[in-house]
Amino acid sequence: MRILPHDQAVLDHVAAREAAIVGRAVDWANVNSGSRNAAGLDAVLALLETAAKPLSARIERLATAGATSVGDDGRVRTEAHADALKITARPDAPIQVVLTGHYDTVFPADSAFQTVATRADGALNGPGIADMKGGISVMLAALEAFETHPDKGRVGWTVLLSPDEEIGSPASAPLLAELGARGHVGMTYEPAMPDGSLAGARKGSGNYHLIVTGKAAHAGRAFDEGANAVAGAAIIAARLHGLNGRREGVTVNVAKIAGGGPLNVVADNAVVRFNVRVPDKDASDWIETAVREIASEPPFPGLTLDLHGGMTRAPKPMDASQSALFEAVRQTGALLGQTLAWKPSGGVCEGNNLHAAGLPNIDTLGVLGGDIHSDQEFAWPASFVERARLSALILCKIASGEIDALKLKSLRLETM
Repeated sequence: MRILPHDQAVLDHVAAREAAIVGRAVDWANVNSGSRNAAGLDAVLALLETAAKPLSARIERLATAGATSVGDDGRVRTEAHADALKITARPDAPIQVVLTGHYDTVFPADSAFQTVATRADGALNGPGIADMKGGISVMLAALEAFETHPDKGRVGWTVLLSPDEEIGSPASAPLLAELGARGHVGMTYEPAMPDGSLAGARKGSGNYHLIVTGKAAHAGRAFDEGANAVAGAAIIAARLHGLNGRREGVTVNVAKIAGGGPLNVVADNAVVRFNVRVPDKDASDWIETAVREIASEPPFPGLTLDLHGGMTRAPKPMDASQSALFEAVRQTGALLGQTLAWKPSGGVCEGNNLHAAGLPNIDTLGVLGGDIHSDQEFAWPASFVERARLSALILCKIASGEIDALKLKSLRLETM
């Protein structure tokens, strides 16, 4: 591969817009869009719609499915979620690229971390500036530039920006699955690893909520008549924790026990919340069985157990399609003087969903930064243009056939 004159024009298009690419990400990050902040999500969605207009593509809001949640009181509720944003160009082109990202953050509406500031070392410190409003700006910049390429007609693309990735994509998962099944190659804009590496193999993840129901009683007068749900939850939590170390690569994190009430009342309700991570399908099947066995056996009489949740994201191994795609991206980066490597990650993202649906994808094409999910989150301004140029050139090489998207898709389907 080499950079041809029309490729260079695309790259120059990106470079000329550096200030705007960084500036709009800062503007977006200054608007809180925590996953449960409906007003903030709607405000950011409107900003993204405006930013997408220069693409001359179809822009539409998609309603997302409702999802059930378990409250700390043990009640199961159905929650609505914000709309996703879908942007589509040339859906009938022979090659289809799926680009995904999320506009929600982990920071709730009442978070003290609300605005972007520039650190003394030049890094931008702000909520979502790396994860992933910076990534969304990089994505749109790459598409804006690619739309000037003479071979763009060979490639159609669809962008999906979802409102719930940070809580496991419960509402947008069906949309991701649909796009993953139809596309040939995927590009997702989570931030790069702290050293600039791309994420390679990813573990799978499951989120569970176990409702423990007991019987209330006076803790002094009638203790023996009660059944303590909190005590039962603690025993169950210990059993779940005991699964750690029993199978290589499998972890169980008991994150929270909620429930109970006044000190003189035997607790009649509790909820155990936990997450599991698995390296492969066999491990996923094993942990599912182990969790359900624990959830079927109350630790003492008088308790009932009700398990909710399950595996939300399948493992994403470095199969033949992923290895071939990473090599193509590595070569593309080398043309730009970028040395790209990849590392396995225990984290999960929309790339897991897309891969499970049959789509080979790179899922860390966003900006360089770090300390995500904390008030120290940061991004390096220079990386915005650097990463946008990488994505733009990947699109150019897909259009030229030097990155063979059809072959990549075929390799993925062979392993399903």
